[in-house]
Amino acid sequence: VYCSVLKMVEMNLVPDFIIRRGARLLLQTRIDIENKGGVEGTQAWFMKFVEGLKKRNIAEFTVAANEQHYEVPTEFYDYVLGKNHKYSCALFQKPNSTLDDAEEAMFESYCTKAQLKNNQKILELGCGWGSLSLWMAKKFPGSQVTGVSNSKSQKDHIMAQAAALGISNLSIVTADINDFQPAQGSEAFDRVVSIEMFEHMKNYKELMLRISSWLKPGGLLFVHIFVHKTFAYHFEIQNEDDWMAKYFFSGGTMPSAHLLLYFQEHLQIVNHWSVNGTHYAKTSDAWLANMDKHKKEIMPVIEKTYGAHQKTKWFVYWRLFFISVSELFGWDKGNEWHVCLYLFEKPAK
Repeated sequence: VYCSVLKMVEMNLVPDFIIRRGARLLLQTRIDIENKGGVEGTQAWFMKFVEGLKKRNIAEFTVAANEQHYEVPTEFYDYVLGKNHKYSCALFQKPNSTLDDAEEAMFESYCTKAQLKNNQKILELGCGWGSLSLWMAKKFPGSQVTGVSNSKSQKDHIMAQAAALGISNLSIVTADINDFQPAQGSEAFDRVVSIEMFEHMKNYKELMLRISSWLKPGGLLFVHIFVHKTFAYHFEIQNEDDWMAKYFFSGGTMPSAHLLLYFQEHLQIVNHWSVNGTHYAKTSDAWLANMDKHKKEIMPVIEKTYGAHQKTKWFVYWRLFFISVSELFGWDKGNEWHVCLYLFEKPAK
């Protein structure tokens, strides 16, 4: 039955309200699966999950993740994302906020919470299309900003944007996070920031150890991740309906809100904030609206990426992805899956 329905979906024959209803059914199934028999069973399973992460690589399936999202031509994101190319949750502070307004509001929130200021040395891990790296470099011209991306197309885009804006205090490194090390002999960083990259990671213990070695004593790590309020789980292809894991999030992790707090051997938590999931639902709905608005321009881009015989299917798949994200974070008025922001500090001694 699932395969038959998926074929109809791929042909763009199923209306959005039915797709959204199906997404909600899958979300309820996920909640039922992750409930391991009350608080005792769930916590025991969670502790095994934490220990299991410590035995894995820092990141897995990095090539697949790169292909799924970050080597899609930049033109696709030009049409879909806001003006800053922020490919992560934005902050809709007012009922009439636009996507561009919400991107800017989230940047300002990061700035305050991460205690960013001029004349700092800042490292961004997983810089995406450069939205935050460019914003920080422009806002703090006395700071030196380094962004790390696993995608050459992203680096090319970011450096072109930096040149157009006259930004000279930004450098981008293309590297797999498993192998990344700052340039030999370079000074330690005042700040490390990471926006929706930790969800692609596994071994947080090793990752935090490395980050601590890159920070100055008293330096701060600021992390933005999406989370489930209680459950942590892997995105794994176990059934034919594990569509997100197969096409968009191979090797991914859904952290729980408290997961990172179990990895404080080298960096200590200073503050922890929650952002209601409806902000992400609105962000993804805005991406979906942009995609529909620019379908005529986007279809040739999709055809160039996936082939003429697959263009309708992949236009639908990207719409499905944005609808799924919207439904995920809109569940229970944004109180089930949401966004967490964390500030960790490297001890001064």
